[in-house]
Amino acid sequence: MRSGVSDLTDHLGYWLRLVSNHVSQGFARKVEARGVTVAEWVLMRQLLDTEPLAPSRLAARMGMTRGAVTKLADRLIAKSLLERASNPRDGRGQTLALTATGRALTPELAALADANDAEFFDHLASDDRAALLRLLRSIVDKRGLTALPVD
Repeated sequence: MRSGVSDLTDHLGYWLRLVSNHVSQGFARKVEARGVTVAEWVLMRQLLDTEPLAPSRLAARMGMTRGAVTKLADRLIAKSLLERASNPRDGRGQTLALTATGRALTPELAALADANDAEFFDHLASDDRAALLRLLRSIVDKRGLTALPVD
């Protein structure tokens, strides 16, 4: 710190970003090899355990705009992984649901997420891993962070 200015590596944010970038990029390469983006995977995972959802409800869950969800949905529909249907409760509305192909692919993508996590964090002792998770969740709670990480 010759200039009196803190070094990049003095900041926790630097280390979080360094690890996050590598974890995220590693996962992105894995899912892109299966034909989807991370954002598409996040949307698919949100729909796996639910009934068909209105795009507005899905957008609220994901912390995204309805327009962004619509763009993701359009891409997944083009890949035959998602389907759009009329909302049976509201004839004017629509719902989104995974197709059979999308429903089959989502657990495979989840396994890639698990493998990616293992690649980066399995060297940590279980107590250290639990502490890291607790600390990160504490930051999320304190800052009121709700949007799902999609990029």
